[in-house]
Amino acid sequence: MNRPLRMRTDPDEVRARILEVAEGHFRRIGYNKTSVADIASELSMSTANIYRFFPSRDAIKESICGKALNEVADIALAIARTNASAGEKLGRLLTAVHHHKKMTLVKERRMHDLIVAAMQENWATIKAHIEHVVITLGVIIREGIESGEFNVDDSATAARAVHTAFTPFLHPILIEHCVQYGEDTEAGLREQIRFILKALGKSD
Repeated sequence: MNRPLRMRTDPDEVRARILEVAEGHFRRIGYNKTSVADIASELSMSTANIYRFFPSRDAIKESICGKALNEVADIALAIARTNASAGEKLGRLLTAVHHHKKMTLVKERRMHDLIVAAMQENWATIKAHIEHVVITLGVIIREGIESGEFNVDDSATAARAVHTAFTPFLHPILIEHCVQYGEDTEAGLREQIRFILKALGKSD
C-alpha cells in the first residue's frame, strides 16, 4: 500500500515517488492512458500538488523517457570503460545497445511506445541521449586512433558517421519493422559492424 506523501517531505523524494508511480502506470497501461489524476490518486495527492513538482504531464513523460534512455547510455559507457581493444569495444557497444532496444520492444512494449513518441516528437531527452551515445562512440574511436587501430582524422566526425550508419539497428521504429516482418537482425547487425570497422580503417 502506498503511503500518502506529506507536503513537508523532501521535494526530491516526492519527485522520485511521483516518477515511480507514473512509470508503474506507463508500464502497465501505457503513457497515453495514464493521467495526472491517476498518479495523484495513487499517491493520495491532489493533481495541483503534482504540478508543484512537474509543470506538465509532458514533463513527467520526458523524465521517465530520460530514465529509460539512461539505461542504454550506462550500458554504452560501461563497455567503453573496459580494457578491450577499440574495435572490440565498438562492436560490443553497438551489439549491446541494439539488443537492449530490441528487448524493450519485445518485453516492455509500452516503454518502447513512449520512446517512439519521443523520437517522433523530437523531445529534448532524445537529443541529449543521442549526443551522449555519440560522445561515448567518439571516446572509443579516439582510443583506436591513438593506438593505431583506426585510421581516421577526426574522432567526433567519425562518431557521428558511425551513429548514422548504425541507425537501422538503433531506431525503435526500424527495429520494430524488422521484428514484425521476421527479418534476421542478427546477421545484418554483424555485417554492419564489420562495415563500420572497415570504414574506420581498422588494422588487421
